[in-house]
Amino acid sequence: MTQDMQTSTTDAIGTDNDVRQRFFIQDSPVRGDVVRLSRSYANTIAQKPYPEAIKRLLGEMLTAASLLISTVKIDGRLSIQLQSSDSESLLNWAMAECDQNGVIRGLASWKADSDEQRHAWDIMTTANQAFAELGAAGEGVLFINIQPEKGESYQGIVERSHDNLADCLAHYQKQSAQIPTLINLASDGLQAGGILVQLLPRRDDDEQEKVDTDLWPRLSVLTRTIKPAELTSLPATELLYRLYNEEEVVLPEAKALTFGCTCSREKCETAILQIGQDEMLDICDEQGGQFEMDCGFCGEIYRFDKDDVASIFVE
Repeated sequence: MTQDMQTSTTDAIGTDNDVRQRFFIQDSPVRGDVVRLSRSYANTIAQKPYPEAIKRLLGEMLTAASLLISTVKIDGRLSIQLQSSDSESLLNWAMAECDQNGVIRGLASWKADSDEQRHAWDIMTTANQAFAELGAAGEGVLFINIQPEKGESYQGIVERSHDNLADCLAHYQKQSAQIPTLINLASDGLQAGGILVQLLPRRDDDEQEKVDTDLWPRLSVLTRTIKPAELTSLPATELLYRLYNEEEVVLPEAKALTFGCTCSREKCETAILQIGQDEMLDICDEQGGQFEMDCGFCGEIYRFDKDDVASIFVE
């Protein structure tokens, strides 16, 4: 590892808490990313009184979405969605999203109507426990949605092949894209982090001859030694230095990650149009002449009265 990287590691400590750091291994087909989330993650989970296990699952999902969007070359958004197929499951669904500008958001729905359900959540403390609420392996549904700003959207179904989100996503990358992939995710309810490492296809025979055949096995072993606390607490460059200090690691400029939302009054008006004028006017009457539409992602409230509704339906 170069001296420049060691210097940047020292300079970055304590400063890159919301960042995606891409890295390459010099003269090899290996690339990867490290993601750290702090303030952006805190802003996401502050929107609802999430149980601890869901907070941690959302942290892993936000990290995963931030890692995976770096693997696709689009101007748009990538989201990960979990959907329970069991009516008895305590987790209804969860989603996390990251766009090409590094703006993230997430949301989840869960059951906590009875004392028994609330107690069940109280004793869960890990993301894997919340993930298990999808059901046994092979149950529940995982999606990866890619939504370019232009062109058609794509949805991939992720096989529920493991009992944690990271291994399911790594399996999906290997099966769908034919790219060996390592993914580690962690979240402690306050911060979240993760790493993705991929072995890209060799471009030609000449490149194949130059590749260190021991590199991928070596990196695989090293990457699996990462502790959850390191993923959530170490700056990205410090983590990479600890892991791969004997490799020639190349670091492009890091990308900042921030919490943000795409909600707007215009989108609320579109929803009102879909519901219909008569029904919306009835809702106004039932609620004293005014109703509110709130965004679950960011908490923004949009208020409408009967005059607002009428103006929406004016041709």
